[in-house]
Amino acid sequence: MTDIEHPDTFHGLPVLTLPLPGEDGSEPVTLPEAGSVAWRLDCAWEGPAFPGRWQHFLDTVDPAGVRALLIGPWWPDDYTSFAPVAELIVSDAARFPALRALFLADVVGEECEVSWLEMSDITALVDAFPRLEELVVRGGGDAVPEEEKLRLGPVRHPALKSLRFESGGLPGHVVRAIGASELPALERLEFWFGASWYGGDATVEDMRPVLSGGAFPRLRHLGLQNSEIQDEIATAVASAPVVAQLESLSLSMGTLSDTGALALLGGQPLTHLTSLDLHHHYLTDPVMARIREMCVREGVHVDLDEADHWDPEDDEPRYVAVSE
Repeated sequence: MTDIEHPDTFHGLPVLTLPLPGEDGSEPVTLPEAGSVAWRLDCAWEGPAFPGRWQHFLDTVDPAGVRALLIGPWWPDDYTSFAPVAELIVSDAARFPALRALFLADVVGEECEVSWLEMSDITALVDAFPRLEELVVRGGGDAVPEEEKLRLGPVRHPALKSLRFESGGLPGHVVRAIGASELPALERLEFWFGASWYGGDATVEDMRPVLSGGAFPRLRHLGLQNSEIQDEIATAVASAPVVAQLESLSLSMGTLSDTGALALLGGQPLTHLTSLDLHHHYLTDPVMARIREMCVREGVHVDLDEADHWDPEDDEPRYVAVSE
């Protein structure tokens, strides 16, 4: 897993991981108020299984006050499916009336590679929290059995404002499900598509409802990232109606070359954006110079870091930032 770290903050709150000192017989600590931090649950190797960790959380922290929750590694030894975890959280959803943010699988490479995470269908979990405003889902890939892959059906959610999928191989059906969902409050949407080798089979056609601009009228940030077809995505974005309503756009972390960048430069104006993120790319110096010139002239903040040399005549492969 590349360049992924545990967040220090989530939903504007500092992250605090359980277990805390005192559980193992050391000096007890005073817990903060339930709503003052984002609580992270982590089943350390050889520690209690998730049901025990979950019960400890409910017994230790007032769930009615919890505003943000992160689920770290949920296995005490061998990797296991997320399905029982999702079922357990859904069964106690009514005890969390204040929950506004949920991070599923806050796991880094040292704990499990992103494409090895054994996920599940998370549709019921999304439906169980109708007041949720922020959802981050990490995982998805072909390195796990079919029944343990990430799945999601179309949902109707009135409150969700921010939605991000971080994947080394995002299934196209997840992208289609989001495009078919009713998310009237959605302001931020990010997809990390990943590599085809790890199941990243989403196509530009799968993205059409999002690109149309009609699906999410309040959308202000769009990230179509970490893709092997980044040039195709950039070309589609160059004429996509959704761009006119955006404040920021990210086509970063993928295989963007001069082909896609020139399509952007030759397409609809991007000068209304406050930021354009293209970091981790395969652009040549002249094309980067043109993008910088346009952005500086119009006051658009641009990120062109992590440039990688690529010579198409050598038929060298290009890589996304996050795959395995």
